[in-house]
Amino acid sequence: MTVRRLTAALACLAAACTTAFAAVPARATEAAPRPATAVRTHDGALRGSAEDGYRTFEGIRYAAAPVGALRWALPRPASPWTGVRDATRPGSACPQQPGEVPGGSTDEDCLHLNVTAPADARPRQPKPVIVWLHGGGFTTGAGSSYDAHRMAVRGDVVVVTVNYRLGALGFLGHGGLPGSGTFGLADQQAALRWVRANIGAFGGDARNVTLAGESAGGFSVCAQLASPSAAGLFDRAIIQSGPCTGRPGRPFAPSAASLPTVRAAGARFAAKVGCKTARDVLACLRHVSVSRLLAAQDTDQQPAYGTPLLPRDPGTALAQGRFHRVPVLIGNNHDEGNGWAAGIIQAGNPVTPKTWPDTVAAFFPDPAQAAAIVRAYPVTGSDGGPVFGAVIGDSNFACPTLRTGTLLAAQVPVWRYEFADEHAPPLTSGTPPFPLGAPHASELPYLFDLGGRPRTMTPAQHRLADLMIDYWSGFARTGDPNNVPSPDSYPPSWQPGAVQSLAPDHTGPAHTAAQHHCVFWNGRS
Repeated sequence: MTVRRLTAALACLAAACTTAFAAVPARATEAAPRPATAVRTHDGALRGSAEDGYRTFEGIRYAAAPVGALRWALPRPASPWTGVRDATRPGSACPQQPGEVPGGSTDEDCLHLNVTAPADARPRQPKPVIVWLHGGGFTTGAGSSYDAHRMAVRGDVVVVTVNYRLGALGFLGHGGLPGSGTFGLADQQAALRWVRANIGAFGGDARNVTLAGESAGGFSVCAQLASPSAAGLFDRAIIQSGPCTGRPGRPFAPSAASLPTVRAAGARFAAKVGCKTARDVLACLRHVSVSRLLAAQDTDQQPAYGTPLLPRDPGTALAQGRFHRVPVLIGNNHDEGNGWAAGIIQAGNPVTPKTWPDTVAAFFPDPAQAAAIVRAYPVTGSDGGPVFGAVIGDSNFACPTLRTGTLLAAQVPVWRYEFADEHAPPLTSGTPPFPLGAPHASELPYLFDLGGRPRTMTPAQHRLADLMIDYWSGFARTGDPNNVPSPDSYPPSWQPGAVQSLAPDHTGPAHTAAQHHCVFWNGRS
């Protein structure tokens, strides 16, 4: 593969990683005002919306706006208010290029969260709480993209979706700057502290909080498991397609980087926006426009470890047993890599028996490793796309997820799954060069209405969506996904340690280690 084509492939990689919801429309404008409902938090009163079977409170400020001198500062508490504040519309997404959020965003006043609660949720009979961290490569996404009413109503849980700072604004590394490389993770902790203090007003149980996320959100859960300052902020964890053992050499999955690496990236970033030679680099950066910052930042960002918030890389912390002792539900999708493989092929990089060795070498530069991959994953004809997708998915997601589960299971209860609907509804428009199966993020429409719009599903897929919500909420309720309504009508019990395959009308144990060549991948650096 030529340097030009490799560059195109990596650009496409980033696009696939960060624009999974580009085709998801924004929530439709309401035709008529919705009935109001009110709660009082510690900061003040909120007026939300009453829906059929649930209530929503949107755009709730959980921390002070990180603007001016608070740009690249650790989150500060929000100021209390008098009167009743409107909470019927989501707040601004954190600054990002156009993609998951139509039109992008340049509004730094973005530290908001959204609460969806069953209509009967009341403080005297509190319900379990799920706090959701969105994905998007730490550069895109918003909590308001995830309509959680199905999970709240069917699961009988209170769901909180969170915005956190992204890109260079969330993860800038700079010497002598408190919070350097971890501002986005600190925002997540501020949201969790807000939940502990306030969720009771919405009928949520502040003593039963599950932290959940997908992709970069899943890796964020890993980081919070390993963060000393997150101690006591959550009681269970759900990690979707964000294995804690990700690393820069496997670039499709999120990972952390050392603080010196993040600081070096920060210095290059400062130079791009004209602040490298300033007497006060940070003061210069704080005066640069958001749009210029967004144009200069790297496509994907990495939180920094070797910091007060994250002393160790999450994978290292797990291997050393240095993580919070809470039950974990963790999994991946059967065909995680197919979306990236399809995008790279469509960018003008065909995968054939002739081009396959060069394609592998472009992503795995060690010659011995590349040769071993070509032998383990042969391309014999027109199967190049799925084979390439399998290499991406197995090396970046499936096998690191199994490894993460093994490390966690040495200390805490672990429930494993693999989402395996081979006809999952597509997240983007257009026709891919080969069937994608169950690619990265394809499980999300089974749990949420993305962009406020439900996906078209078959009856069997609807049953799977109901089952997954029952599993997720059962785990949030007791730490055991088998805690479901009418258990006699469900598939065989989900066994601890076993991987539960989740497919329409076909749920049960799966032998994923063999399917994904995990002896091959987990035995390699």
